[in-house]
Amino acid sequence: MTLNGWAQIALFCGLVLLLTRPLGGYLDNVMAGRRTLLSPVLLPVERGFYRLAGIDPAEEQSWWVYARAMVVFHIVGFAFLYLLLRLQDLLPLNPQGMSAVPPDLAGNTAVSFLTNTNWQNYGGESTMSYLSQMAGLSVQNFLSAATGIALAVALVRGFARAESKGIGNFWADMVRATLYVLLPFCLLLTVFYVWQGVPQNLSSYVEATTLEGAKQTIAQGPVASQLAIKMLGTNGGGFFNANSAHPYENPTALSNLVQMLSIFVIGAALTNLFGRAVGDERQGWAILAAMSVLFLAGVVVCYWAEAGGNPLLGALGVDNAAGNMEGKEVRFGAPLSALFAVITTAASCGAVNAMLDSFMPLGGLIPLVNILLGEIIIGGVGAGLYGMLLFAVLAIFLAGLMVGRTPEYVGKKIEAREVKFTMLAILCCPLAILGFTALASVIPVGLAGPANAGPHGFSEILYAYASAAGNNGSAFGGLTGNTVFYNGTLAVAMMVGRFAIIIPMLAVAGSLASKRKAAISAGTFPTHGGLFVGLLVGAVLIVGGLTFLPALALGPIAEHFALLAGSLF
Repeated sequence: MTLNGWAQIALFCGLVLLLTRPLGGYLDNVMAGRRTLLSPVLLPVERGFYRLAGIDPAEEQSWWVYARAMVVFHIVGFAFLYLLLRLQDLLPLNPQGMSAVPPDLAGNTAVSFLTNTNWQNYGGESTMSYLSQMAGLSVQNFLSAATGIALAVALVRGFARAESKGIGNFWADMVRATLYVLLPFCLLLTVFYVWQGVPQNLSSYVEATTLEGAKQTIAQGPVASQLAIKMLGTNGGGFFNANSAHPYENPTALSNLVQMLSIFVIGAALTNLFGRAVGDERQGWAILAAMSVLFLAGVVVCYWAEAGGNPLLGALGVDNAAGNMEGKEVRFGAPLSALFAVITTAASCGAVNAMLDSFMPLGGLIPLVNILLGEIIIGGVGAGLYGMLLFAVLAIFLAGLMVGRTPEYVGKKIEAREVKFTMLAILCCPLAILGFTALASVIPVGLAGPANAGPHGFSEILYAYASAAGNNGSAFGGLTGNTVFYNGTLAVAMMVGRFAIIIPMLAVAGSLASKRKAAISAGTFPTHGGLFVGLLVGAVLIVGGLTFLPALALGPIAEHFALLAGSLF
């Protein structure tokens, strides 16, 4: 580990903190329907959308109506994207003549992008036409991110409102999140990425002659526009198979920094929106502090593991001074590769600038643990906030049990109904991850997927289902996932990880919104200080540790001890 590496990590963290409050204020104004700097330009457009769709943005929806609108929206989105992928060989903007996407892969991809997972069992530049990339994948990148923001704000309203039957209007929330937040910021980011050297064209692929005289095909396409929403919306699906390790997706150190900031900035700002909405910004900072503790712990361990190099290679005389450089880009090195890996899995993004399958056992353990803890360490856009707020409900419930008092959080009593729905939302992902991992680890079609035997092969299977159910999308690249078995089971895991959390979460929002505000008393547990932050972090670690420790012991932890044994003997 080097001073330069820590300086780069500190710079990233400082910039995120500087952006959190101003962007949080902007998001709060947008989602509340208040006037912003962009209103003179965008308000007529917003109203035009409402008139065209016959929507009254002031009409409040109950949690059930809100959930129903969200589900119907996703069913229509799935059908559109699936048909687009199946028919892409007959449609325009296909200069390379890409064939139709097979049914199982098209289904997996459609589910992947509408759930904000962006798991890719294909290479983008060899599978998708430009129309599929733009009208299919990029559109879903916007819509899935806007859905996450809308759902987070719906839960925030549950805490902020009193004796209310409604938690907002799904259609209005979607329009505002897309029109005022995602589109304008992505427009600026697209221009920035083009300046940095990212392609944005509809040209055919270019054939070049290398210095050795060999022929090489260089892919082209509308990359910059997809890259912008890929990062800002914490989607993660790459235009190219190498994702952000590809020089056309991530050409410079500056583009790398902006991509990392894009992944975190909205998720961090939503914590500030929460504090503003409940009338106490300290509540938002406490949530962000708990997220930050988990994030920084992961960065320290992952950077330490990668900076030390591979002892087996060191024993063969390989210079490990630059750290473990297998699967990493020289232009990023061990520090920025480790930081990017922790960011992308903490934020449920899934984009990578290094191959996670080549990380050291403990280095690869951290991205896996980030996902297994749930979408709570910043998390996907919106999903991180509502995931952590569910854990806050659980933490407050545990505190209430310890002191024998009805738990309260930001003025709302946490009772049996909220706790039951919270536990349902928290436990559905572990069930999907462990269930499918166990199945794939014992049947022939599952065991045919990993490229490695032993603990690392198990880690590849575990990571795949964790990534799918955690709506992350990153992978240990040694797993061959483009089979009927993996396409099908991973798609089911993605849907469980998205909708089995969202619907109980909205039920919690509706229940809380209907309650009165409880007055603060001498017995009220303060939820804006260090004690609450520690309790919240502890609740996350207890649930994650008890649930996944046996599986981790069979995978990355076993790999670590095997590596030590190999280096010692």
